[in-house]
Amino acid sequence: VPTGVCYAEFGVRVPKTTGSAYTYSYVTVGEFVAFFIGWNLILEYLIGTAAGASALSSMFDSLANHTISHWMQKNTPVQMRKGEESYPDLLALVIAVIVTIIVALGVKNSVGFNNVLNVLNLAVWVFIMIAGLFFINGKYWDLGHDSYPLKIYFKIKRKRSNKVINMTCYVFISFKLSAVLQGAATCFYAFIGFDIIATTGEEAKNPNTSIPYAITASLVICLTAYVSVSVILTLMVPYYAIDTESPLMEMFVAHGFYAAKFIVAIGSVAGLIVSLLGSLFPMPRVIYAMAGDGLLFRFLAHVSSYTETPVVACIVSGFLAALLSLLVSLRDLIEMMSIGTLLAYTLVSVCVLLLRYQPESNIDGFVKFLSEEHTKKKEGILADCEKEVCSPVSEGEEFSGPATNTCGGKMDRPTVATGHTVTICVLLLFILMFIFCSFIIFGSDYISEQSWWAILLVVLMVLLISALVFVILQQPENPKKLPYMAPCLPFVPAFAMLVNIYLMLKLSTITWIRFAVWCFVGKQLLLEY
Repeated sequence: VPTGVCYAEFGVRVPKTTGSAYTYSYVTVGEFVAFFIGWNLILEYLIGTAAGASALSSMFDSLANHTISHWMQKNTPVQMRKGEESYPDLLALVIAVIVTIIVALGVKNSVGFNNVLNVLNLAVWVFIMIAGLFFINGKYWDLGHDSYPLKIYFKIKRKRSNKVINMTCYVFISFKLSAVLQGAATCFYAFIGFDIIATTGEEAKNPNTSIPYAITASLVICLTAYVSVSVILTLMVPYYAIDTESPLMEMFVAHGFYAAKFIVAIGSVAGLIVSLLGSLFPMPRVIYAMAGDGLLFRFLAHVSSYTETPVVACIVSGFLAALLSLLVSLRDLIEMMSIGTLLAYTLVSVCVLLLRYQPESNIDGFVKFLSEEHTKKKEGILADCEKEVCSPVSEGEEFSGPATNTCGGKMDRPTVATGHTVTICVLLLFILMFIFCSFIIFGSDYISEQSWWAILLVVLMVLLISALVFVILQQPENPKKLPYMAPCLPFVPAFAMLVNIYLMLKLSTITWIRFAVWCFVGKQLLLEY
């Protein structure tokens, strides 16, 4: 939610752009950092599209009693992964090609199709909520008898007898809080809809107001839907018996309600298609933004006069996603979806924190202060983008009096010196948060053992983080008013940075290795092109 708030402000501040976090980073921290943000966003959307196509293929295969997979295993006996009976997923390839055609036809056509699927998906969600209530069992949340429950010990002292009673309370977290956060780091991509919304700035009728409202609404709807379905699922089936392939369909089958399996299947197919569209839709727009600025091949920035979409980028994106879904296992790539998006979210929070404390007349100088690449001539939409940053929106108000902090308190107007102070504090804050989260995760054993040096180090880092936030809070804000502004600076962006960094560090080692390889390839491409 804090990251969504930051995206909403940036969507207003730089409305007529594509590329989302790439564009925002380009405007704020320069070309070099922005390239790696955009490069990793491409990877995220590419894997997301391939994963959606593979999941949809598995869904159709499940509905057909696995006859599709058996036929392909028999007729295409290719050993894709050692020790596994696998095959090239031709159905996933066909699905990716069809969705690519839909996206390439234009926003109006794809959005209309997407809206129909969303209505269908919401109808099935209502069915799951109502039908599931007849089969729920509260004992599945009482996990004291199974697995590794989180226990809370406390003592009650009676006043009269002075007798102390030791009590144990079991909490519904089977593998402790750290495991929950690690799972959140892997599956949080279910909430990346607001990032997709932010890539459509050039195609929205009134992005200054529609983007913030759409981001807020999508977060609320997704949060409500995912939490409510998870509650019903875990109350109908114990967590250790949940079917990993088709959990929502099989939870009704476990109770003998076979007709519900096909009703849920309709919603699952609709939801997977929406997810597939959501992954493929922003990818060509990020490629288009980077190509238009000269960071990728220029032909990728071609826009069709008929569909008014970056058709070449759509075709290239769809081809790569189809190839990936054909050859690569979903299980091998699912975690790789998270790390680049989390990095992009962190940078957007940093950018909001930086821009709000810069003088209006010196934002362009601020970009030059941070970017060594500023001397290079900017072309395409990014050239216009910086102009909009210097004068964000026509609807905004500029007060002649003293600026007011969002959380209260009068402040003077920012200067170049105060802007540089905030820049240094934000960079130190980012580094310190990275060290703090690393120690919390990898040094958790020392903290749990209450080693004096570990506790002292944690307290020291917390104090330093608090001091940096306090210094930023004392600096004057830019008085320019936008239609939507993130509340309670610097606390909301700082909290978003902390959470995103923590979730990144909770991902597996192999994910970081793949991330490093992808970044190395991007660096070589940037140097060569």
